[in-house]
Amino acid sequence: MTKFYTNENFPLDLVQELRQLGYDVLTSYEAGQANQSISDAEVLNFAHEQERVVITLNREDFISLHKQGQKHSGIIICKEDRDYKRQSEIIYEFLIQNTQPLTGKLIRIKKQNQKGYSIQVFVVQEY
Repeated sequence: MTKFYTNENFPLDLVQELRQLGYDVLTSYEAGQANQSISDAEVLNFAHEQERVVITLNREDFISLHKQGQKHSGIIICKEDRDYKRQSEIIYEFLIQNTQPLTGKLIRIKKQNQKGYSIQVFVVQEY
């Protein structure tokens, strides 16, 4: 099963939802790396060394690092949205359907209008 590493400011409620689904989630606080002004590149490198997928809300910086070609074990960018349960389910569903490792891949959870729905729904975009 995929192992995750969350950077600072990632919602603990979403961490708990992912753990309830059986995922091994290591937070920056638990790793002793919180409140140390560690760069996003270092976060990505640490997670890669630990064979963990970075899971973050920081869209711009991690998309930039991905495009620069920095090696990583995968990046999942979540939406700043309090529907943590649904976001965790979307991640779970995506990973069940896509059994290949996320190494070198960036996945973004987005919310958008869908035909036939009166409310916005979460969707997955792969970069």
